[in-house]
Amino acid sequence: MEMQDGAELCFPHFSNSSCKKPASSSSELVLLQVMLFSIPVLTVMLNLLVIISISHYRQLHTPTNILLLSLAVSDFLVGLMTMPGEIILNTSCWFLGDLMCFLYNYLSYIITSASVGDMVLISIDRYVAICDPLHYPTRVTERRVKLCVCLCWFCSAVYSLLFVKDDLTLLGRHNSCYGECVVFIDYISGSIDLVLTFFLPVSVITVLYMRVFVVAVSQARAMRSHVTAAKLQLSVTIKTKKSELKAATILGVLMIVFLICFIPYYCVSLVGADLLNSSSASFVFYLFYLNSCLNPVIYTLFYPWFRKAIKLILTLQILQSGSCQDNIM
Repeated sequence: MEMQDGAELCFPHFSNSSCKKPASSSSELVLLQVMLFSIPVLTVMLNLLVIISISHYRQLHTPTNILLLSLAVSDFLVGLMTMPGEIILNTSCWFLGDLMCFLYNYLSYIITSASVGDMVLISIDRYVAICDPLHYPTRVTERRVKLCVCLCWFCSAVYSLLFVKDDLTLLGRHNSCYGECVVFIDYISGSIDLVLTFFLPVSVITVLYMRVFVVAVSQARAMRSHVTAAKLQLSVTIKTKKSELKAATILGVLMIVFLICFIPYYCVSLVGADLLNSSSASFVFYLFYLNSCLNPVIYTLFYPWFRKAIKLILTLQILQSGSCQDNIM
């Protein structure tokens, strides 16, 4: 946090050990307040609509939508907890104590890791559905997907201990004064995080996207070579082609947004942990978490069923008896 000599103390009764409140200009304060009430609220609302839609309507209980539901839950928690917490840390003091600081940092890492894992699982799901459609129903079942989701969250919880392990022995050991909430990431932990939550997911998503793109192109060429086939067969081929191109487009948008939101954060993390804990890096964190607001747009607003589900939810038709059986596809 950047301080001024005349700034107020977070804990006036502990003048020798208290942090000073961060000094912000009026324009910066207004901007941060707008972000505090807009982006997190939008993130929570969009992901809550996804959660309600998929959970309520039985027609949406498919393997792919189970993955979307897991992603929406993690992104919902980012908007509900992580985004406001990060903004508060850069505009005010931490008044909740060392234990809550530990829990906040730990849960933040779990949520972010689970979100990245969900994106990879969704890419794999779409890859199998497009490149091996005949075996998709037997290979990708609801039971297996639910197991993968549980493993994703469990592994995220275990993996996140890597970053908060020091605080397990002594809470707040890296805080320089009262009113601060700092998590220290050493070089080894930062390098592992860079590989497992950035390079590896990006590589997997990129490879899968390129494979899906190749399949879509080959299908388009096959359609042109069989242009003289029966009208019904041609119609089915065109429909298949459109479906594959749509999936390729969604994966392409996903990869681009993922890179835009994640690259700045990991570039800063390569520079050093001290920079990550400074207010100058606050924009990097906001951009990093903004991905959780964009995920429901990328994965759901492309589909008509989500728009229909929003209409049914907002008009309270979802409260009618037997509405879970409605056809919204």
